[in-house]
Amino acid sequence: MLLKILTYNIHRAIGVDRRFRLERIINVLSHHQADIVLLQEVDFGVPRSRKLNLAKELAENLDYPYFTLGLNVQLRTGCYGNATLSRFPIVKKNNIDLTVGTRKRRGCQQTTLQIQNGTIVPSKVHVFNLHLGLSAHERSHQLGLLTQSVEYASLDHDQHCIIGGDFNDWRSLLNPVMTDILGFKSATKEKSGRRNSFRTYPSFSPAGSLDRIYYRGGLRSLSSRTCRLGISKIASDHLPVISKFELHIK
Repeated sequence: MLLKILTYNIHRAIGVDRRFRLERIINVLSHHQADIVLLQEVDFGVPRSRKLNLAKELAENLDYPYFTLGLNVQLRTGCYGNATLSRFPIVKKNNIDLTVGTRKRRGCQQTTLQIQNGTIVPSKVHVFNLHLGLSAHERSHQLGLLTQSVEYASLDHDQHCIIGGDFNDWRSLLNPVMTDILGFKSATKEKSGRRNSFRTYPSFSPAGSLDRIYYRGGLRSLSSRTCRLGISKIASDHLPVISKFELHIK
């Protein structure tokens, strides 16, 4: 069966024009109709975003029956983190703390999705939705924390697994770790063979390849691209990345 996955740092639905406009994010996501949506910088109860639960608002407006929000950063009023929206049942969820020392709190939201195609026995896909830090040393440490977590370490190598989100990895230093050591393939690497993945930041004139999707197990990458909608250049400071996969149901 086919699976469409989208990752998007929505910047709290505050666009490059500094205006909170959740409807712009809704329009972008509605256009792509992904099966699984990985979001970063999602507010909950914060005044700048009208104290809304943005994950709930997006799920309801876009008709996603399943969603979960992993909160990482506590503000004076409200907090924010990563959210996963899904067309498929979420049968397990955890929020993995990736905070390094006294640096800004970071996290990875882990969800296990039960995917069924007709009468075939359901298959589970393990999804990790992360937002890494701003320094190379911090990101390397955070990837170590992720791979040492029970949620990741308990997986067999051949199980369906996706790791996506905002890696903040400007120089692609984590790519060899993800592919050569951990055995993942990059769905978002440019086909020209250059080192970087699709450029997603800043949205109005992309220069950095920050948003990525890696996969392994019974998944086959079919295509990937960034969003081409004009509104996506102002809706957030990142562009969303969309990847299509063929999933082998075991």
